[in-house]
Amino acid sequence: MNQTSTSALWAPFTPMRQFDRQRLLIDSAEGMHYTTTDGRQVLDAMAGLWCVNAGHGQGQIVEAIREAAGRLDFVSSFKMSHPAALAFADQLVAKAPTGLDKVFFTNSGSEAVDTALKIARAYHQARGDCRRTKLIGRAKGYHGMGFGGLSVSGIGRQKRDFGPLLGDVAHLPLPYDASLRFSPGQPEQGAHYADALLQLLEIHDPATVAAVIVEPVTGSGGVYAPPLGYLQKLREICDRHGVLLIFDEVISGFGRLGESFGAQVFGVTPDLMTLAKGLTNGAVPMGGVLVSGAVYDAFMQGPDQAIELMHGYTYSAHPLACAAGLATLAVHDELRINAHVQQVAPVWQNAALALREQGLVLDVRAIGLLCAVELKPREGAPGARAAEVAQRCFDAGVLVRASGENIVLSPPLIITQEQIALIFATLRRAIDKVA
Repeated sequence: MNQTSTSALWAPFTPMRQFDRQRLLIDSAEGMHYTTTDGRQVLDAMAGLWCVNAGHGQGQIVEAIREAAGRLDFVSSFKMSHPAALAFADQLVAKAPTGLDKVFFTNSGSEAVDTALKIARAYHQARGDCRRTKLIGRAKGYHGMGFGGLSVSGIGRQKRDFGPLLGDVAHLPLPYDASLRFSPGQPEQGAHYADALLQLLEIHDPATVAAVIVEPVTGSGGVYAPPLGYLQKLREICDRHGVLLIFDEVISGFGRLGESFGAQVFGVTPDLMTLAKGLTNGAVPMGGVLVSGAVYDAFMQGPDQAIELMHGYTYSAHPLACAAGLATLAVHDELRINAHVQQVAPVWQNAALALREQGLVLDVRAIGLLCAVELKPREGAPGARAAEVAQRCFDAGVLVRASGENIVLSPPLIITQEQIALIFATLRRAIDKVA
């Protein structure tokens, strides 16, 4: 839809002058598809923004939100709560890896990350280990746009404009190199990249490090699956040195990899786990942090009337969000989404890796229902080729995301094999047409 007038809207991560010249406006959504304001149907190969795992417009979720809005519009989570918050927390813990026993609710993935970092530091303080304040992230990691999450993120362009962030932060290298290109699922080699943590601990003194935070699968930074044994080594090193391990599962959670959480797929349980996006199927903003019983218990000291953690948000455990979350878990169970992902993921992976024959394709990385297709950069115009491919796909009726030199795909998890074929056929044609 072409527009010449400007709007009062300032949109996130958006070139506003370009947007005002040609606005992409969505009117409605159902199942696997968006409908634009000019009536075009577009297959959503992004699950909105990694969020709408059960598909758009799920009636059970819509009705749960409507009912909640008419019954309890808001109640503070400070020194009180409501039944849906308790029920949702219990159901999340039941689906989480054993040992993650508590949930602290937030309103987004960014808030969840900042909360997890605060809990990690406060945990050591509660135990009298006051030197442990340093944090370790990883190259290409994305942990939201709060000052804490941005500090531990490993994407430099996102930090450039905001001046000094948190001090005492270091970063692990990305566990990936050119020799691992076109690896199906988890690369067989690369566990040795975890040894970089030992080097960082030696440099910074392990007795001063509070936590390591990683995405089990790097998402926004380009879909990099962990090499076999890599996460296990991180877990062992953290345990050896008294460092907490945080998994950011904002993208990898809620069926994206074929289990409730990536931690279960990879067989590694962190001390803290951040959640958002698929938590409510994208229907109501919400995030959360799953916390191990051992971490929680460290706070439960002193007088009963004392506030153990001086942290929270006005809209934590909002009634509408909890209703949406409970309904989302029910829909996932009814549709057997995890089993469906396990069934179609090999089809998805094979279709993705078939693109390796395309001359402009440098790499394909696919695991679960995630994929990144890395294109050769256009000389003197970084990101331009991927942006053109994404636009051609949209014009052909498929929404994909251009991120740097990557085309990133993460469709709703109800996708059919026919829709998988359509997405990759459309992408192939778009790549063929660009120079």
